[in-house]
Parts: sequence; C-alpha cells; structure tokens
Amino acid sequence: MAVHLEERFTGDDLDTSVWFPYYLSHWSSRAESAATYAVEDGELRLSIPPAQGLWCADRHDELLRVSCLQTGAFSGPAGGTVGQQPFVPGLTVREEQPPFWGYTPTYGRFEARLRGVVSERSMVAFWMSGIEDRPERSGEICVMEVFGSAPHDVGMGIHAFRDPVLREEFTAPWLDLDLAEFHTYGVEWRPGVVSFSVDGDPVRTVYQAPDYPMQLMLGVFDFPGRGGPDGHVPQLVVSHVRGRPL
Repeated sequence: MAVHLEERFTGDDLDTSVWFPYYLSHWSSRAESAATYAVEDGELRLSIPPAQGLWCADRHDELLRVSCLQTGAFSGPAGGTVGQQPFVPGLTVREEQPPFWGYTPTYGRFEARLRGVVSERSMVAFWMSGIEDRPERSGEICVMEVFGSAPHDVGMGIHAFRDPVLREEFTAPWLDLDLAEFHTYGVEWRPGVVSFSVDGDPVRTVYQAPDYPMQLMLGVFDFPGRGGPDGHVPQLVVSHVRGRPL
C-alpha cells in the first residue's frame, strides 16, 4: 500500500486505484451515491448539478445531495449493521461494498489545495475518517469544512464518533480568506497530537489523535431544505492532494 500520495489530477479521469467516487454507498447504492465530477486541466471538479438526486432520501433526516470521493470503503453484508459512518442507530447495509484501501495511512502530513463555490445552503469539506474495519476505529480528523452561510468560519478538529478514546474537539475559527480562491488546508497527524494549518500558517493544535488507518475524503454537499437558489451548482475544485509519512 502506498505511503506517499501526490495527486495532481494530470490525466483525464480519476485514478480508481486510489479514489472511490461514491459516498458511503453501502447505506445507499453505487448508482445512487455516485459523484458528479470532471478531471481536466490539472484539476478535480466535484459538483452537484440541479438534476442530481437526493442521497439516502428515505433514511437521512435532512434532504441531502452530495458528490464525494473517498480513498477507502468498507462494509459488512447487506442487511447487517456493519459499515462506515452510520448516521442513525441500527442502520442496515443495502449494498455490500468489498474492502477498498486506495490510500489509508496512519500518521503523516496531509494537505489539499482547493476552492469552493457555495451558496447559503451548501458546503465543501476535506476530512480524514477511520476505516471502521472495527467500530471503534471511527474517529475523524476534519481538516476543513466551510458552509456558504458562514464562508469565513473554517471548521477543523476531532470528531470522536464511536472511538471511546477520543473526545469531541471541534471548532470553526473565523479566518480572513476567500473560499472562492485556492487555499491549501493541511494537517500534521502525530501520535497524540494533530496540528492544523491554512496556506502553511498554523491555526490550531489538539492534543489527541486517532491511532489507526484513516481514509481521505473530499466532498461538496447541498441541503435543499435550507432554501436558497435551486439552480445554483455547488462545486469543490481541487488542484492537488498530498500525503507524506512523518
């Protein structure tokens, strides 16, 4: 398994040995969770056009549309409850996904250079999530998430989820940046400590850390129930993703 990742999107399609272009498809299906994306001119462009359907419409409490890439995927068999990132208790797998470990490092330095095109009802995010081959390996390092309703509030930190060792430690500091312009969002993940940066400048450090393999995730999300323009096309544009061991 690769320990370095240097993704500059130089081809005309995704490297599917690294990227899985479906969002938690075990709770839905690959057909209904497929990302809308293009790779061209050295950029990945994730988008949600008006015709794109809802994700898990009969299961997710809030109306949600999403285009997301993952570098890992895993679930148990259909009908069971084993699967990554369950969003309600007792959720059952609809479409079993075989293990996919495109890039699942433990510790290192990671960054993505990206920009977002969002309205008040959409958001973009870059995060790392435990592979959940065991339920407790479910913690999350959120490198960045920004909602169009608060475009200067850059969410970052730790989500514990089902990891009993971690504690929730997440905040969204106000930063003087334009989400529509490219910025580099990074994290250095070491045993017991995670440090966050934007454009190379330190922003915050937390003194706890997952200690198991994690997958990278890039996504753009739209929440139709929050109002806003129906014709708007939210986008996440990425020029590179990099991962390095310590």
